[in-house]
Amino acid sequence: MEKNIVKDKSVLFALNEEKCHELKVSPTSDEYLKVWIREPTWLEVEQAMTSLMNIDSKKQTFDIDLNKMYRYLVDKFVVRTEPNLTTLELIRLNPYIGSQLKEILPNPMDSLGENEEKNEE
Repeated sequence: MEKNIVKDKSVLFALNEEKCHELKVSPTSDEYLKVWIREPTWLEVEQAMTSLMNIDSKKQTFDIDLNKMYRYLVDKFVVRTEPNLTTLELIRLNPYIGSQLKEILPNPMDSLGENEEKNEE
């Protein structure tokens, strides 16, 4: 059986335009923080994964640093905010807003699940 080859190569690439999300400031507030997120390339997903892992070959230990990964994700994929916030300010958001931000950021862990599914086929 012959497989179809991609005709429109633009479908192969990460989107250039960013997507705007509105994060509610608190459960009782009618104010929002606007955040624009861009889509990662496959290499950026890999870089996020390497920022997550600390491997010490001498001690033969493996640590996971989620803080480092989230800082990388905020720094690389948050294009802009309204009001204008720095990376440091985004990292200092309260837990209510931070949990919403976490939901809209690219998740490099998703690629792990996809790889496991491919290996099972």
